[in-house]
Amino acid sequence: MNDKHIFRSFDRDLESIQARVLRLGGLVEVALEQAAKALQTHDVSLAETVRKGDCHVDDLDHAIRVDAARLLAMWSPTASDLRSILCVMDISSHLERCGDHARNIARRTIIMAEEGNLHGPLLALRRMSRFVKTMLGDALDAYVQRDLVKARDVIARDIEADQFYDTIFRSLLMHMMENHRNVEVGMHLHFIAKHIERVGDHATAIAEQTIYLVTGGRPADDRPKHTIMTPEIQESVRI
Repeated sequence: MNDKHIFRSFDRDLESIQARVLRLGGLVEVALEQAAKALQTHDVSLAETVRKGDCHVDDLDHAIRVDAARLLAMWSPTASDLRSILCVMDISSHLERCGDHARNIARRTIIMAEEGNLHGPLLALRRMSRFVKTMLGDALDAYVQRDLVKARDVIARDIEADQFYDTIFRSLLMHMMENHRNVEVGMHLHFIAKHIERVGDHATAIAEQTIYLVTGGRPADDRPKHTIMTPEIQESVRI
């Protein structure tokens, strides 16, 4: 077998795995959209669909990582080819975790079905969900296009996702302090907000993998750190 044929075979196998990563990304984006819709509309049937559908995300992630490991063992790639395989495995893992977050949002939606709800935070959660879903889509586009500008833009937007979360946390905290009957549903919504925020973190990590893939280096971690426990919130909790 000549070198040219070997390289073609490797490229074909790698392209097949990358195509499945994009299919995995599509499944996850649909799950996130459906989970957000089920939460806003109290659609238990749709939430159940998301919950049950997570197994397909898990299965595809497993198949991707098995085939990527096989590619490593067969070809012993070096330099940029090695980075490509490692990035595929890492991105697939991040997408699988996003699928888990969609499933967990659906689970809490089902639990809350018989309880009251808080209209204001629900609208904010819907906006936040759309924001991080766009981040995830852009991160995948940056990966496909090897677009460093778009990847860095996704990373920069992570602070906005954190600010969404902080605002919702403050709102839920106030609702729970004003009326103890809001505590249970408020805690469920808080965990949902955290799941959505974590999707933004995974989108950021995928964008960082794209930078690593293209440049061979990791982006500097110079983004400002965000904390939900501002002095105002600390004072509210103490009181």
